[in-house]
Amino acid sequence: MPTTATTTQFTFQAVRSDADKEAFRQLPYQIYRGDPNWVPHIRQEVEAVFDPKQNTFFTHGQAERWIMRNALGEVVGRVAAFINDRKANTFNQPTGGLGFFECIDDQDAAFALFDQCKSWLTERGMEAMDGPVNFGENNKYWGLITENYDLKPYYGQNYNPEYYVRLFEAYGFQVYFNQYIFHKLFATPLPELFQRRSDRIKAQPQYAIRTYEKNQPLKYARHFMEIYNDAWETHDNFRAMTEQQALNLLKQIKPVVDELLLHFVYYEDSPIAFMVALPNINRLYEKVGDNMNLWGKLKFLFHQKTTNVRDCYGVAFGVKQKYQMRGIEGLIFDNLREVCWNEKEQRHKYDTYIVTWVGDFNPKMVRVMEALGCQRVRTMATYRKLFDENAEFERSPII
Repeated sequence: MPTTATTTQFTFQAVRSDADKEAFRQLPYQIYRGDPNWVPHIRQEVEAVFDPKQNTFFTHGQAERWIMRNALGEVVGRVAAFINDRKANTFNQPTGGLGFFECIDDQDAAFALFDQCKSWLTERGMEAMDGPVNFGENNKYWGLITENYDLKPYYGQNYNPEYYVRLFEAYGFQVYFNQYIFHKLFATPLPELFQRRSDRIKAQPQYAIRTYEKNQPLKYARHFMEIYNDAWETHDNFRAMTEQQALNLLKQIKPVVDELLLHFVYYEDSPIAFMVALPNINRLYEKVGDNMNLWGKLKFLFHQKTTNVRDCYGVAFGVKQKYQMRGIEGLIFDNLREVCWNEKEQRHKYDTYIVTWVGDFNPKMVRVMEALGCQRVRTMATYRKLFDENAEFERSPII
């Protein structure tokens, strides 16, 4: 397949060379020039998405990305298209993905980018595309901000100008599901009902709650895997997690782990729930920049020691089905507030807990977050575009 394609106004270049990669990386700096809330993604992590040696999704899928130039040769857009074979055909219409979209405020340019992805996906049997999504797990590079553009993104969160919503919807993308971002202040006590439930569970000797120990990664990887597979097995497109995958997750986050933020709950020594949270390292990347080469890593370590990161964000949360809606969620938040309390300074180590996102397809969890006193602070959306305009559009199934 040729690496270049031309429309009436625009020329597409498949990203291959180092110069192409640099042009792909540099465009956001043009789009977000002067925006104090934007934080660039780490270049090595973005490149890893498109590297078959680093991204295991290439074992069951494919991806392509492009930069787009106008008639003057200026890069005015970029985009990527993906197919995850394990997921594509589980929908009514075989569905691929679109991601890493950046574009000037020009509808013709945006439509050309969308058309490029649609054409590539159609050639491979797809009948719809979701976007913006990632060729990987949904905890990074996923969703479009549709409400509240005044917050800095947490680590790995997509960020976009408001006009992107207009461009997506004008092309015919419809909201497949909304993603709600919640914040909870550590200084705010639990609602009375959850506090009573937490106190009741604490009083029962069968229950125990422990924070993570870095020197025992295999033990906690096994506990994480067991809880995750039980909690999520009824969800749409569930794939069981392996012990190695759980261990890889803990190894990846090891450099930035604060053991106070990883909690496991046990009933008669059997793991039943977990919460994995991390300090919001975007506070450090704001100072370090987007390049984690040797110099970048040294700068990161320096700022890690000298910067007081006051917010943390949830990476994963799970409760075995048998123990859901029993107050375990409140128990974890209650314990989190307690262990993060600095007695000497009479304040919590962190100010804010960020619940990264909860889909509106999971109304039970949305209700739990609201009942816990979490405040919804941002809405994002995963959009879907059906290629057949006469096909029936369906929102994501409710869990």
